[in-house]
Amino acid sequence: MSDARENGDRGKQQTNEAALSARLQRLNEGLGRARGSQPSDSPGADRAATASGYARGFRLSSELVAGVVVGAGLGWLIDRWLGISPWGLMVFLLLGFAAGVLNVMRSAGLAAGTALDDSTRGNRDN
Repeated sequence: MSDARENGDRGKQQTNEAALSARLQRLNEGLGRARGSQPSDSPGADRAATASGYARGFRLSSELVAGVVVGAGLGWLIDRWLGISPWGLMVFLLLGFAAGVLNVMRSAGLAAGTALDDSTRGNRDN
């Protein structure tokens, strides 16, 4: 009786493997069609996209660093001028950081520009 059960299990296992093989073959054919329909990128295009990504990352990071440095510099100058030693630097460092983050968000397209930017764009279009 156990031989009959083992033979039945083997037959079922072979059926499952055949179904799995058929599904895998269909998947490979579908992937082949999908890859064939996409335009192939040349190494030059890939290199240009990488360079463009580096340029954008450098630009965004430099805008953040510039905001912090300008804020810290203004705070230090105000401290020296008014004699309120740590407070000007701390306040303007935080303001510079906030301005840097806002500039990065604007450059990345995540935040809208100011109303002044919109009005000057409208004048350029006319």
